[in-house]
Amino acid sequence: MRTFVLHLTGCCLWLAAATGMAAAQNQGRAPTAAPLFAPRQLTTPIPEFDSGVLRLTATFGSDARGAVNSGLVWRVFQERAEPDGSHRLVAQSTDAAPSFTLPNADYIIHAAYGLAGATKRVSINGQDLNERVPLNAGALVINGMLGDLPVPPNRLSISVFVPDRGNAEAKLIASDVRAGEALRLPEGTYHVVSTFLDAAAAGGAAGSATNSIVDADARVQAGKVTETTLRHRAAVLTLKLVNQPGGEALANTNFTVLTPGGDVIREMIGAFPSLPLAEGEYVVIARRDGKTHQAVFTVQSARDRDVEVLAK
Repeated sequence: MRTFVLHLTGCCLWLAAATGMAAAQNQGRAPTAAPLFAPRQLTTPIPEFDSGVLRLTATFGSDARGAVNSGLVWRVFQERAEPDGSHRLVAQSTDAAPSFTLPNADYIIHAAYGLAGATKRVSINGQDLNERVPLNAGALVINGMLGDLPVPPNRLSISVFVPDRGNAEAKLIASDVRAGEALRLPEGTYHVVSTFLDAAAAGGAAGSATNSIVDADARVQAGKVTETTLRHRAAVLTLKLVNQPGGEALANTNFTVLTPGGDVIREMIGAFPSLPLAEGEYVVIARRDGKTHQAVFTVQSARDRDVEVLAK
């Protein structure tokens, strides 16, 4: 029985092949052998990668050629919020063009450039991503001058404000800005205020503020460094109470400096205290041993000098 089945099967296969060859000859085509087995189809999908590499760069504005090469802080957060509403930080770098290997998920990129910043949403789906983040930011450099000479940075107190819509007063965004250093800011217009400082007696450290205050507006453009120079018109005055012109300064004297209208500018104690004052006219009152003495003097920019009050 088994021999008959095998023989019959072989005969059927031979007949099918012969029939196919005969049909091909009748149609003028070269005979082809009929396939014994059909190709097998793969039904198992190729597994995807469960992570990808995120490569980041930043540019000034939309100009791809204006790459930001320094001063960046990159942070990558999970887009899915935590129960408390926060977003978990998953990566951070200060490189100009960092690369992060991240699991498949949705993320929020934040690029900080000083006080400027930008965000972007990305999705990792088993593939590498190259993302460019545009920053509408530039830099502001503030310099101070007194006469023809630059003011040492520790003798200036600089603050930067931005106009606030619906508010008559500008909003403070940066204080204690150091003169000569680049302050990274979003593109826009800013109001800069510089106060000339009194030098402390020891070490040349900055002391208290004086009445020499100047201000100016500055426009910051994306990808550019804007420099603005604020010129103070002031001088350093040394106060002395003397018995005669050019005489020796008397110790333990209390000095009060006022405007002509009577507003107090500064109170000081010593034999010969010094202070910087803006250009203008002033009144100085010296008190010692229960006696009061007074003098009027004028300040001219960049002309440091002694102011003597005669003890009468």
